[in-house]
Amino acid sequence: MDKFPAVLVTRDDATKQQSVALTAIAESELMDGDVTVAVEWSTVNYKDGLAITGKSPVVRRFPMVPGIDFAGTVTASAHPDFAPGDAVILDGWGVGETHMGGYAGRARVKGDWLIKRPAAISARSAMAVGTAGYTAMLAVMALEKHGLTPARGPVVVTGAAGGVGSVAIAVLARLGWHVIAVTGRTSEADYLKGLGAAEILERAELAGPPKPLAKERWAAGVDSVGSTTLANVLSMTRYGGAVSACGLAGGMDLPSSVAPFILRGVALLGIDSVMAPKALREAAWARVVTDLDLAKLEAMTSEIALADVIGTAPDILAGKVRGRIVVKVA
Repeated sequence: MDKFPAVLVTRDDATKQQSVALTAIAESELMDGDVTVAVEWSTVNYKDGLAITGKSPVVRRFPMVPGIDFAGTVTASAHPDFAPGDAVILDGWGVGETHMGGYAGRARVKGDWLIKRPAAISARSAMAVGTAGYTAMLAVMALEKHGLTPARGPVVVTGAAGGVGSVAIAVLARLGWHVIAVTGRTSEADYLKGLGAAEILERAELAGPPKPLAKERWAAGVDSVGSTTLANVLSMTRYGGAVSACGLAGGMDLPSSVAPFILRGVALLGIDSVMAPKALREAAWARVVTDLDLAKLEAMTSEIALADVIGTAPDILAGKVRGRIVVKVA
């Protein structure tokens, strides 16, 4: 029986301790689904780091192939929308958490979870975007749906040197926004300005105890940090502005007050990329093609082999990863 390489997370039933290793599995070991895909590229997101290290109970079924994203080519399909040879993308849907994911040479999934990869973007570039970039695009679209435009004032992007932040900066700058990039790594200032950031703000300025209302500084925001950072961003958002919240790298709590909402009419827009409906996903990927400079995407992207995924996971949690990482699976 032909086998293919896979990163596999297992757990000791007695100790409840998980372990992870690069191994080989057979297609018969994959989970149920109506489409089988030859995985070509995947990526490393913050959630993947949590899954591999076990720092958070992301993996809820064992054994598990982690990897919440993949791009590849259909090899077999019982789904009416897909046929062998179709180029596809998957982001989210619990893949890599409750259903075997992208860190393997094959994946078997529900066809309803897949979208066809736009012809204008390669499989590698699609994973350079990945869940992080697709989430950033959803965040931008939510701000636009709220009626915000560059004419309203600056936009702040937290976690700027990470995956969500990097893509958000590149997209927002291309759309004409004055982007304020917030980072704890001021050594990355040149990198962030290269993506289109107009200003660099040290993370420490948003790290103190938040006031109910602070000086108005921006009309919009994209936040991937949460906790105190998000609370400070909200307190500094201009009247009628909005902040798209899509991450929790700084914590799940929100030590804020109702003041920004009831005194300035600020909106907090929640962004979920995991269960987003197919039509919204396709709209976001269409916007990726038109509104993300692929040269800037390449500038923020580094490449690793499948064997390097396990060692990379702690680095992304420690904030040592800049931009996006693609994983060459095929």
